[in-house]
Amino acid sequence: MNEVISDRNVAWFLGLAGLIPFIAGGLIAWWAPAAWQVTAVYGFSYYSAVILSFLGGVHWGSALQVPRQGNHRRLIIAMVPSLIAWPALLFNVTTGLWVLLAGFVLIGGYDLSRDGREGFPRWYLKLRCVLTGVVVVFHLIVLLRLGG
Repeated sequence: MNEVISDRNVAWFLGLAGLIPFIAGGLIAWWAPAAWQVTAVYGFSYYSAVILSFLGGVHWGSALQVPRQGNHRRLIIAMVPSLIAWPALLFNVTTGLWVLLAGFVLIGGYDLSRDGREGFPRWYLKLRCVLTGVVVVFHLIVLLRLGG
């Protein structure tokens, strides 16, 4: 049987798979040996910064893909996640995680806005809500472990 896999299904699969480092990092930060916990927290922070930057790239790509009025605003907003993520890695890990968490909440809010969801299929917004929700929860789990 030759079955066609939709872009939506692939995006959901990859999006959910992209949660593995967040979930693993959060769990390892609590229950692994101490040396692994430190590595897990730093790995969690670095991965968080990469993914936050990626979310800006999604909007950059959308703005370039479909010409529409206001694209210059979307291009500017698309740079914000990287400008949050990079300095977050320069702070101590607890402060950096709070900054990254704020970045995910901000870009998530933009994704929910009329401008932010323009040009994306409805299923994408549902995917983003699920992914952002899990990412926020695991940031809070790691921050709780750090006492921050």
